[in-house]
Amino acid sequence: MPSLRILPRLAAAGLAGMALALAATAARTAAQAPAPATAERDVWLRDFRFASGERLDSLRMHVTTLGQPRRDAGGVVRNAVLVLHGTTGTGRAFLSPAFAGVLFGPGQPLDTARHFVILPDGIGHGKSSKPSDGLKGRFPRYDYADMVRAEQRLLAEAFGVTHVRLVVGTSMGCMHAWIIATNTPGYADGIVPLACVPTAIAGRNRMWRTLAMDAVRSDPAWNNGDYTAQPPGLMQAMRVFVLVLGSPRSIQAAAPTRELADRYASDQVRARYASMDANDFIWALEASRSYDPSADLGRVRTKVLAINFADDLVNPPELGLMEALMPRVAGARFVLWPITEQTRGHGTHSLPAVWKDELVKFLSTLPALP
Repeated sequence: MPSLRILPRLAAAGLAGMALALAATAARTAAQAPAPATAERDVWLRDFRFASGERLDSLRMHVTTLGQPRRDAGGVVRNAVLVLHGTTGTGRAFLSPAFAGVLFGPGQPLDTARHFVILPDGIGHGKSSKPSDGLKGRFPRYDYADMVRAEQRLLAEAFGVTHVRLVVGTSMGCMHAWIIATNTPGYADGIVPLACVPTAIAGRNRMWRTLAMDAVRSDPAWNNGDYTAQPPGLMQAMRVFVLVLGSPRSIQAAAPTRELADRYASDQVRARYASMDANDFIWALEASRSYDPSADLGRVRTKVLAINFADDLVNPPELGLMEALMPRVAGARFVLWPITEQTRGHGTHSLPAVWKDELVKFLSTLPALP
């Protein structure tokens, strides 16, 4: 039976991989469930100053919400759940049946009848302010800390939320969750960082990002970001990007022959190229340049459930980084999910049918809802 490594104390606990039949049942149930009711709005953050020293008179933050805020006797919202997306993603991606259909429906872990779920588009993403809106190469060089400050200002200024019950973050959003926990220790009751490591991006993880950015920036058609058509170098960047997605096992299943592998790669590259802007892509990747909460992990006071995946090529478990770092976080629980028929490498962060049971157990340790 496959096992998961769980911290603290590096104790190994036996936990079976989710059975294929159960996963299939969950997927069918999610697909049949009605879509949750949502509200969308733009919020303008005035005089936003970036860590680089740059500023915008107004920064647009787009946000999707589900449910309603509930306040305690002191007027503090106690049921807010902040869900943060990955690089090049959007908050609305979490409305898919595979995610919302498993977490947000009646009786589900983050049932929106009881939780106020907040899904922002981060700076540079979706319908929030980004280079492709018009500033192009003159758009401020934001970093992850800027993105987190904008997300927290959004919650405070739009909804009066200064404390959240839970932060769930996937990939880039996972790293944002660690920044929240280290920079503002009392801000969240709990965080669930999915598919990242709380230390500087280096090694192969930095290399693929640099190679992808260089593919665009070395193309004369990019013209320092002042282009009128997407530079061909963006296509080269997408070829790098798709290599770190998925898992060897799932890709082999989708492309078991030479012809299918060639077609799969071509289709993936074209699909991503069609929806991508070169500047938006570069700015989003480069935003990770200053990320490194490792020195501040001892400041974390929130409860932590960190989940990584054994077939994740972006955060390969053989590096042993989580095992080295998690003992610094008091009371943190680390789960390394084994490779199963249901895991999809890095993208398993957005398949809660796989890890929902761990989330349910974690939620039971948080303060009761009002």
